[in-house]
Amino acid sequence: MARVNHRDPWLYVYGFVHPGTGRTEWLLLPRVNIAWFNAALAEFARTLGASATHRIVLLLDNAGWHRSSNVIVPDGIHLLFLPPYSPELQPAERLWELVDEPVVNRSFDSLDELKISLYSAVKPYR
Repeated sequence: MARVNHRDPWLYVYGFVHPGTGRTEWLLLPRVNIAWFNAALAEFARTLGASATHRIVLLLDNAGWHRSSNVIVPDGIHLLFLPPYSPELQPAERLWELVDEPVVNRSFDSLDELKISLYSAVKPYR
């Protein structure tokens, strides 16, 4: 049985995948909310060079932090929302088993140790 301490810091994995090539981009961030989603979008757009001439369609579920009017969509990014309750249509849904496997039922002594494990798990898919 894995130890759980709800006072420990949390780490959230943001994942983006190109459904045609399988190329992935990963971010490890301390929160899941609108502000951190905005930061993730900005980094994703910067990393892939999104612009008026290099447009990227990003397929999303209907999480509140995705749909908020406070979401700042970078130039070159177009958000397209899935129908409600349809995770089977989300290409990124297949990513989560990649990050779950190395951490499930494990206890980490530090957040840095968890980050190392997660980065090692996703590195082959970048």
